[in-house]
Amino acid sequence: MKSKFNMTKEDNIFFAKRKLVDNIYKSANLEGIAITFADTYSFIHNVNTGNISVDNMLKLKGLTDAWEYVLKTIDDKLTIDYIKKIHFEVCKGQSIENLGEFRKRGVGITGTNWRPKLPQECNYDKELEDILNNRNKLERCIDLFCWIQRSQMFQDGNKRVANLIANKEMIRLGQGIIAVPVERINEYITKLIKYYETGDNTDLKSWLYETSIDGID
Repeated sequence: MKSKFNMTKEDNIFFAKRKLVDNIYKSANLEGIAITFADTYSFIHNVNTGNISVDNMLKLKGLTDAWEYVLKTIDDKLTIDYIKKIHFEVCKGQSIENLGEFRKRGVGITGTNWRPKLPQECNYDKELEDILNNRNKLERCIDLFCWIQRSQMFQDGNKRVANLIANKEMIRLGQGIIAVPVERINEYITKLIKYYETGDNTDLKSWLYETSIDGID
């Protein structure tokens, strides 16, 4: 998989900060948090439009704090404990079971009868190691994005965590940003469900490569 962008880490951090509102807006909508770009912009700039529920404000605050944490720790080693920390940051203050810890019970997924394994049945450390051993920088990041979503490590917030973890590596490696366009989320979910059911992310990765990688030359 050929890199679309080859930025310096510093330039990628600058780009991510410039695109922060857009990234939070897209990540929120991907998780099913229905919010407009204008309201996201206003929230990030401490303006209360009155259009955002308290629950969604907490989710946006979590996304904002988690992005700040990622940008401050961009060089930290990516481990399962780091992934748990991102879950804590992105979901704190919300009514989330096992905050910053793996889920302890099964989950259902809208649109499919497929069910992910319980975390105690998985070896996430080995799975993460296998992904990070991929020498292809961009493919490694997209694999992280896909893997965390399918693993369903947490009771809630898995797409938000996947987005932040994948983008930590994207930025560190100068590969740009992964952000699924809001107007194409339905198309994305269809491909994601196919990946859930088959375990084959080839089609999903190709789609993400063509539609969801942003950066500057």
